[in-house]
Amino acid sequence: MTLSISSQTARRFVRLATGLDARFADIKTALDHLGFVQIDPINVCGRMQDHILRHRVAGYREGDLSACLQTPGERFAFEHHLPDSGNLAALPLDAWPHLQRSMQARTRTDSSWSGKLAPAEKKLATALLVRMAAEGPLCSQDIQSESKTKAHAWDSTTIAKSTLQKLFFHGRVLIARREANRRYYDLPEHVLPASILNAPIPTDAETNHWLALLKLRQRRLAALKAAELRAIADEVIPIAVEGASVPRIHILSSAVEMLDRAASTAESTPKPLLLAPLDPIIYDRRLAEGLWNFDYRWEVYVPPHKRKRGYYALPLLHGNGFIGHADVKADRPAGLLHVISHESTSTAHVRTAVKSLAGFLGLNAKL
Repeated sequence: MTLSISSQTARRFVRLATGLDARFADIKTALDHLGFVQIDPINVCGRMQDHILRHRVAGYREGDLSACLQTPGERFAFEHHLPDSGNLAALPLDAWPHLQRSMQARTRTDSSWSGKLAPAEKKLATALLVRMAAEGPLCSQDIQSESKTKAHAWDSTTIAKSTLQKLFFHGRVLIARREANRRYYDLPEHVLPASILNAPIPTDAETNHWLALLKLRQRRLAALKAAELRAIADEVIPIAVEGASVPRIHILSSAVEMLDRAASTAESTPKPLLLAPLDPIIYDRRLAEGLWNFDYRWEVYVPPHKRKRGYYALPLLHGNGFIGHADVKADRPAGLLHVISHESTSTAHVRTAVKSLAGFLGLNAKL
């Protein structure tokens, strides 16, 4: 049975279901609910993960997620790439077994970034793993190695960096901590509990089910591929959004009660929010365009002369609609958050959202 709802109900549901209207008590609760939080090292006006969580976790401060990921003996999450993409994310511990097959598959590919070790890398890897067993976390600066020819723009510049990167993709080392953007790697047994490391590897069907479920946990309203739908067909309900040009979408069956709440909730006008460029509610561009009538693209990797919004323009959400964007940049030494450019139906809402972000970053807004 397909449920037919209005676009306003769908929008209110997504806000509510992803934690924008009722904040989670702590990071662990948010992570367990969302399934993962995307991580990005770029820090123009705060990092991606902090933008995602500052609106969803009560009392969240800049860098709180990173601190949780780096606290020995108290970790409830770890950093790794999602199996079906190259995206780095904070994942709950129970995700580890589901990453194993993709990790093993990478050891057989020819990718210079994440694939099998070259002879020189294989030789260095043996020595590095021995050192980590004895010394603990290491970064590439701790290792003497030769330079290497870059295969592409993102390729590592030394054998040490490429070896550590590949070992990470293969699951043989994990990120134990970071200092700025520098990664310190360690053996998995020094980072994750034995119960997680010794858990049986799920079947392909079990991992496919986990991945499909993960997509809906993250977005709460999503367009599923045919294979994803087959994997969780008994746990989802198809949704038709009246008056919106959206692809076939689904919600979790367990979310029907929340959908009913969204349908019966009166229109509200919460404060305007500058969201992360890859926030869960707009991650799917096609769905965002159809449901929110909002055409947005993150332009960090777009050539400057082709950008329409700005290098790190943040989408601006107010109530049940996106009303524009603002390209902002933090000048930490000066203690200022600059608005490089903005476009919105309300300059006042831009000011309010920018001041909120500035306060979160411990800066003053330069409007």
